[in-house]
Amino acid sequence: MSRIVMVLLVFCANAAQAQERLWYYTDREDSYESLQRNIGKITVLAPSAYFVDAQGIVWGDVDRRVRELTARHNVHLMPLLVNAGFDQPALHTLLSNPDARARTIASLVDLVKRHDYWGIQIDFENVNVDDKDHLTTFYREAAAALHRLNKKISIAVVHRPDEQAGPTRYHKWLFANWRAGYDLKALADAGDFISVMTYSQHTRRTPPGPNAALPWAEEVVKYFLQFMPASKLSLGLPTGAMHWYTSQEDRITPELARSYSQVLSYQWAMNMIERQQAKLIWDDEQKTSYAYFPNGGTWEWIFVEDARSFRAKEALIGKYKLRGYSVWVLGPEDPAIWGN
Repeated sequence: MSRIVMVLLVFCANAAQAQERLWYYTDREDSYESLQRNIGKITVLAPSAYFVDAQGIVWGDVDRRVRELTARHNVHLMPLLVNAGFDQPALHTLLSNPDARARTIASLVDLVKRHDYWGIQIDFENVNVDDKDHLTTFYREAAAALHRLNKKISIAVVHRPDEQAGPTRYHKWLFANWRAGYDLKALADAGDFISVMTYSQHTRRTPPGPNAALPWAEEVVKYFLQFMPASKLSLGLPTGAMHWYTSQEDRITPELARSYSQVLSYQWAMNMIERQQAKLIWDDEQKTSYAYFPNGGTWEWIFVEDARSFRAKEALIGKYKLRGYSVWVLGPEDPAIWGN
């Protein structure tokens, strides 16, 4: 019996180790410091490093120190190619122009050769529903070019929990401009995997709420699995926190007062909660932590992505046998996420 138990423990350990742990990286000191501390627990690093415009001109770079560090630790390097500013008209021009697409892909080929990248992740957002076929064409062309070099390609895709747009005009807008521009089956067939952004459930455009409540994230996963095998789906996980407050911002529109939100690091969020003598509340149904407190008579809200909420969503990987996770982003996370 003990021998069987030992075999099972080894099998489970190997299965857990096989989960791909992709972390996004930004060119910030907190991101670099976290990378140095935790690189042994990362399998793929995806720096937000390269950008492309309407003409297909690619620019950007990965910090030399990051390239050297990942090489020493055998961590795969998969930089992001981002449509600059998430500019929808510029992205349409790029995707619909064969010369611009070819110019972009030629740059990607040169970059993976020059720096021996493991691959490239495409991060095109604010994709209009009418550009869905154009995006698929570009991705197939890029995948063919990178696969000829034995390089990987993946794509980050905005969350979507349902075939329909949803109940409100906000959901209609989100559907037309952010969700429905991806042909999930075609993209999964062409590339190596998809990182689904199972976060930004609530944003600066919405009322206060979780960045990624567990039930909502699970609905997104179930929807995506209709179009691809689990081995090609990487679960997007958030770090940090979101703070909703009311302000008047001259820099936007004079005399405009309204609700705003800002991203906080985990530590900053916890310090703010302590300063306000607020109570951090755990919602066991949504698997998220939050706090609220009055400020001059108006309430402010902070929703925190801590180790507890991270682990709850991470469990979806085992439940649905997903490829692994894609975490946005290194730097502001709860240190306890790295755990034992």
